[in-house]
Amino acid sequence: MKAVVRYNYGNPDNILIEEMPKPKPKPKEVLIKVKATTVNRTDCGVISGEPYIFRFFVGWPKPRTPILGTDFAGVVEEVGSQVSGFKVGDKVWGFNDNGIPSQAEYIVYKEDGNILKIPDGFGFAEAVASAEAAHYAINFLKYLKLNNDAKVLVNGATGGIGSATVQILLSKGLEVVATANTKNLDLIKGLGVTRVIDYENEDFTKLNEKFDVVFDSVGKSSFGQCKGILKEHGKYLSSELGPGSENLYLPLATKIKGGKRVIFPLPTDIKGSMTIIKELMEKGKFRPVIDRSYPMEKAAEAYRYVASGQKTGNVILDIEGGKEMFYLLP
Repeated sequence: MKAVVRYNYGNPDNILIEEMPKPKPKPKEVLIKVKATTVNRTDCGVISGEPYIFRFFVGWPKPRTPILGTDFAGVVEEVGSQVSGFKVGDKVWGFNDNGIPSQAEYIVYKEDGNILKIPDGFGFAEAVASAEAAHYAINFLKYLKLNNDAKVLVNGATGGIGSATVQILLSKGLEVVATANTKNLDLIKGLGVTRVIDYENEDFTKLNEKFDVVFDSVGKSSFGQCKGILKEHGKYLSSELGPGSENLYLPLATKIKGGKRVIFPLPTDIKGSMTIIKELMEKGKFRPVIDRSYPMEKAAEAYRYVASGQKTGNVILDIEGGKEMFYLLP
């Protein structure tokens, strides 16, 4: 089978497309013919080994497995002798942020792992684009315990995490203000956000209003910059470590001090997140934003594009179809 591989940590120039042995399922595993995966920020961390902590999860001093990937959507082709929850022909999707060899034509996966059947009405690209970013969004939000009248600002709503976050918040009936670049203002309004700030022409940290929560889904701000727009007991979250990795120690420091706080939860319970997002998909309250797709042969190009920080929503790697498509206007 063909697979996207790399043998050392580094940049996308290390990526190769090679023939690898087709895996065989163990008694409690399923063999999946992969149709699509995403290339996401987690994947970029897996390939670069940066931040260095990634290497404790995906292998040190070299990657544990050469095949890249963190998620998949595909069709069950074979089931192990002890599998009862899936059958041949089931359309499934899965995700593991520690890395899995999914950017390949086939993958074996444990029946009790982070894998669910794809909801009716969703294609493989949409399903796989509903995994990584939505999981992080759900984990960031579940620690907040927001009141029904909470007012939330989401910076970077055009990213995978940001676009998932605003949809999840809106599904709870909360007031959401989001930021986006000029060309994507209408896109974010189309998700249901009534007020979108053009961050290319307005600094959201200088707004003359207060929020219960400021969530920087792209990690471009800091707690210090956002304190002025937080309410007295408001909370600041970021998807990144922040300047000097301050978001690792500020949660404790601000909790001790009281008042405005930093929250930096570590994502857990992937299957629980997938279950929540699947329910939202089935209710018509969540649909992922997809930027473009690349054929497997252009995997290195896909990684470069994601690493550039220019993507909108999610980037798909079309494993089977080999199509390069632009879902959004460049």
